[in-house]
Amino acid sequence: MSQGKRLKNAYKGLDREHFYALDSAVKMIKERATSKFDETIEIAMNLNVDPRKADQIVRGVVQLPHGTGKTVRVAVFAKGDKAEEARAAGADIVGAEDLMEQIQAGQLNFDRCIATPDMMGLVGRLGKILGPRGLMPNPRLGTVTPNVSEAVKAAKGGQVEFRAEKAGIVHAGVGKASFSETALLDNVRAFVDAITKAKPTGAKGTYIKKVSIASTMGPGLKVEAASIAG
Repeated sequence: MSQGKRLKNAYKGLDREHFYALDSAVKMIKERATSKFDETIEIAMNLNVDPRKADQIVRGVVQLPHGTGKTVRVAVFAKGDKAEEARAAGADIVGAEDLMEQIQAGQLNFDRCIATPDMMGLVGRLGKILGPRGLMPNPRLGTVTPNVSEAVKAAKGGQVEFRAEKAGIVHAGVGKASFSETALLDNVRAFVDAITKAKPTGAKGTYIKKVSIASTMGPGLKVEAASIAG
């Protein structure tokens, strides 16, 4: 079946302008995720913020109760005992100067980067490479820490970083189509709760303007904000 035809079928019986209750939206998105692979369920939120202003930045991390269903590759900048600790916790790549050289050579085969505080002099030199990709370790996000074991386990166990983009939109994967409806509902609520708690001081008026969910290859549905609190 062609992509266009499949999507057309997926939209059958859906009203794209209607605001659905969260549980109905999750059920319909799940039913229509019919690709041969396990599609990611994604949430997008339109926030009434201008992230170019320092007092309107929305950024942080949230631990999804049921994980993301995605395998996260973690790189850690550490030496000695801390390097051993990172390996024992399941880090995929651990190093110092050698890891810096790999990254400078364009080898970025990881999804999250963690560093011990003493490594930041080294990591700082990679700002132009890691920064634009959202991979720069940051103390506020818990990715610059002496407790590398905990940080690696959190990254592997369903921790999601979020950041509002220039139009005030924040989005993330909140699970897979194979997850139960209950697990997806729990994950969506945890994500929205984290965004609500991250409301910046400069945000005025209605903070959350619109919420929608979709699967990788499927339709997107608008969600009634009041139904998310559950």
